[in-house]
Amino acid sequence: MSYKNRFLTSLAFAIVLWSCNEEPKSNFVLKGQISGLKKGVVYLQKDGDSSIITLDSMEVKGQPEFLLQTNLEEPRVLYLKLFKNDGEENYVPFFADKGEMYLTSSLDNFSFEATITGSKQQEILDEYLDMMANFNNANLDLIQETFLAQKDKDSIKVDSLQVQSDRLFKRKYAYTINFALLHKDSEVAPYLAMYEIPNTNIRYIDSIYNNLENPIKNSFYGKQLKTALDAAVADQ
Repeated sequence: MSYKNRFLTSLAFAIVLWSCNEEPKSNFVLKGQISGLKKGVVYLQKDGDSSIITLDSMEVKGQPEFLLQTNLEEPRVLYLKLFKNDGEENYVPFFADKGEMYLTSSLDNFSFEATITGSKQQEILDEYLDMMANFNNANLDLIQETFLAQKDKDSIKVDSLQVQSDRLFKRKYAYTINFALLHKDSEVAPYLAMYEIPNTNIRYIDSIYNNLENPIKNSFYGKQLKTALDAAVADQ
């Protein structure tokens, strides 16, 4: 074999070897901006079997913008963690899907002012969280009223407020169940059943699972819900 042919053969082999070792192209990108952030680190993370797994990270030095990316097999909840220069850590969960998403927030109110766009699952989750905020605000009002009633030693009012609190809790659970039943074509439904109402009556969880469309039953959270449901039935 001539020197030229040996060189071309070696070059071809090197290209094939490089292609085999090349990282697969990311199919999910999270772009964002955190106003007021001058220095820190942002992490893209997900839940592992027993710990949090970091998928990507970026050091922020003066610029408020960031870009993180990874590969997603299917829609699931990820976390954006902000590690500030003073050592404080804050998290924002969001429902990610293949493609590009955008997150904006501020340094001072990172977790509370976060706005996330770019996936239909996040839109559905935001609708749910908006209603949960109303329930939580109503509960805070009841807590404040109860504190004042206890201060005034008004036991009748305390008892009345407790009844209202119990009703509010049941309404919150009922809303979550109905929301999951209504969104049977979204991965958000089994996610809510798993993490928002895990201790509810098994028949409601069973209804949510059996109501799911088949692709959702076979999704990441659909499979988790089926495993939890089977375990609950076995314990009965």
